[in-house]
Amino acid sequence: MLTEARLVAVVVTSAMAGAAPPGVDDDAFLAAMAEDTYELVAGLDSVTPVLVTSMPGMEEIVWPGTPVVEIPDLSGAALVRAAFAALPYGEQAVLLSGDAPDLPALLIGKLFRALGRARLAVCPAADGGAVAIAAHLPFPDWAEVGFDDHDPVGALRASAPAPRTVATGPGWHRLRVPGDIARLDPGLEGWDGTRALLSG
Repeated sequence: MLTEARLVAVVVTSAMAGAAPPGVDDDAFLAAMAEDTYELVAGLDSVTPVLVTSMPGMEEIVWPGTPVVEIPDLSGAALVRAAFAALPYGEQAVLLSGDAPDLPALLIGKLFRALGRARLAVCPAADGGAVAIAAHLPFPDWAEVGFDDHDPVGALRASAPAPRTVATGPGWHRLRVPGDIARLDPGLEGWDGTRALLSG
């Protein structure tokens, strides 16, 4: 499959600033997480990175030539549907929440692999929700799911034409509240911006 046919879109909204620890500016922490998440995507082979955001100024975190798509500041299923709809092109896409700075790149590859047998695939988040949602485009009308839904896989399978339409990959964690910072893996490469803010 051509690179242009596979997109990985990092989604950044104002609601993702809630993990900043005391003494760290919310917007600065959000920008650091989003940049680290984008950097892991930009380093992948055979995909095109995209930034989908409702936050002003986020174009500064991406490499030149990366598509930056602005959407309203939404949440829930409305955010996911708007983000998929805003993608400029592609046959398959992964929406990746911008608050997963230490996500292993391998998990993105597993989602694309899962699309070989399913219409949608989800990387579940610790404590509920989704880290990433992958789909063949266009995003299907029956799929109603948000990054913070308690059981996104169960909800999608309940509404899908058949349960095997929705696959699930290995889970990971997101930084949604300050306590989630303890989940970051210091042994993993990357997440340099987030690491620098926390150590500073």
